[in-house]
Amino acid sequence: MPAVSIEALLESGAHFGHLTRRWNPAMRNFIFMERNGIHIIDLRKTQLLIDIARDAAQEIASQGRGVLFVGTKNQAKGAVEQEAKRGISNYVSERWLGGMLTNFTTIRKSIKRLSTIDKMETDGTFEKITKKERLMLSRERDRLRKVFGGIEDMTRIPGMLVVVDIKKEHLAIKEAKTLGIPVIGIVDTNSDPTQVDYPIPANDDSIKAVELILKVLADAVVDGREVARAKTADLAAAGEAAVKEMDGDDTKVRRQLRTRKGGKADGAE
Repeated sequence: MPAVSIEALLESGAHFGHLTRRWNPAMRNFIFMERNGIHIIDLRKTQLLIDIARDAAQEIASQGRGVLFVGTKNQAKGAVEQEAKRGISNYVSERWLGGMLTNFTTIRKSIKRLSTIDKMETDGTFEKITKKERLMLSRERDRLRKVFGGIEDMTRIPGMLVVVDIKKEHLAIKEAKTLGIPVIGIVDTNSDPTQVDYPIPANDDSIKAVELILKVLADAVVDGREVARAKTADLAAAGEAAVKEMDGDDTKVRRQLRTRKGGKADGAE
């Protein structure tokens, strides 16, 4: 059963593309028709590609790898933050800084600085410095949190990106390509779907459409994480069973050795 109905996609306005003069010819196969100078997206293909992207996101999450949600335009910010948090995932909703993936070590230093300032406030350091210094540190922390808040706990490169508006977020996609990270992208009629691994043709300016699609993908990540947890639990149980079996074998061997020693002692008498 499809994750999203055609009716829901219609109600969200997912079918409205850009003006025909702004189209990207690479989107030809995803366009249903032209109406009043606007391209109408084929929602049957949108529905199918949402399902394909959902399965891909679930598979990545089931491997214990992270999924990073990216969307910095006003229409996407709220949904990106909400659904990423619900899917226990990281996100970038303010600004993509060059090197967020390809120079992750340096980015981690900025995040560490953020943690350091937080610690200074809680451990009493703020009380020992001047009011001006506290103000400067608070402003620095606010600036860092605005940019890095969504990836503050991201300790390694993600296994996949989910991107809203691939044209606007071209830097994120370029870095993902460099590192071989697969990308799911909501692609409007003015963009090139070949730039991402899992294109979802839809109106990336519609808040409702973006929310609808991201909800499906966040659900997939949640389901994938459950699979990963189950795998971890099974491995732990198997490990415990193996240890018990080894302990049992060790006990048997010790018993046999004691029996042999006892037999030799009787023979010597």
